[in-house]
Amino acid sequence: MRIQIDLAMQYAFNRPNTVFLAVEAAFVPGQSIESQWIDLGMAQITRIAGDDGVGQRIWAQVPDTTFGMTYTATVDITRPPVALERLGAAPLHAIPAEAAPYLRPSRYCQSDKFVSFVAKRFGHLSGGPKVAAIRDWIETNLSYVPGSSDADTNVLETFAGRQGVCRDYAHLMCAMVRAAQIPARMVAAYGPDVTPQDFHAVTEVWLDGAWHLVDATGMCGADGMAIIAVGRDAYDIAFMESEDMATMLSLSVNVRRL
Repeated sequence: MRIQIDLAMQYAFNRPNTVFLAVEAAFVPGQSIESQWIDLGMAQITRIAGDDGVGQRIWAQVPDTTFGMTYTATVDITRPPVALERLGAAPLHAIPAEAAPYLRPSRYCQSDKFVSFVAKRFGHLSGGPKVAAIRDWIETNLSYVPGSSDADTNVLETFAGRQGVCRDYAHLMCAMVRAAQIPARMVAAYGPDVTPQDFHAVTEVWLDGAWHLVDATGMCGADGMAIIAVGRDAYDIAFMESEDMATMLSLSVNVRRL
């Protein structure tokens, strides 16, 4: 699938500011960047590798009190759909260094609080079938309600309230899968079927020796997403972090099939 990504945003600050950005589609297996262009105005930029070497992050030193950015890209997504039911989970002693950190609780994904629930609800399953059952449970039991959560909402609040947005679905997916002793990490992505259009948050799970994309909202398949960044939870994959208080003036994300 080939997709076109168009992003535009504008922010205001109280003073000249430094921001940390994760907005560009990553050069990773399963997707190729045919073309991309980014305009950060007068900002001075420094690029660094993203977490786990996935994508790049940009330090942008903004010399003014306003910051505008545009980004456009054409991406060819070549990874196949994921058949979770056919995949197996590694025993703990065989989980490699790249996946092991994603077994642990994190700031927004208190996976240790879900061990009993996951064991009782999904204990009869293992590996990919267990991950698929967790995904289906979340999609069935949560309601997608824009505005129902904020940047401080954690997975315990999402589980209790049974509603949220993609960020909350992905947090709950990560927490429950980690509680099942299967590594899971948060992923920022672009997808043409995301409604309303925005940055999208999904999950990658470690099965059969590789990472596999899973979207608990049901909006996107692995063959229909362009990965931007990965991390422990939403704290690690935010599209922008700001040294100074930032006021959003406008944000437009448009992703379409070609």
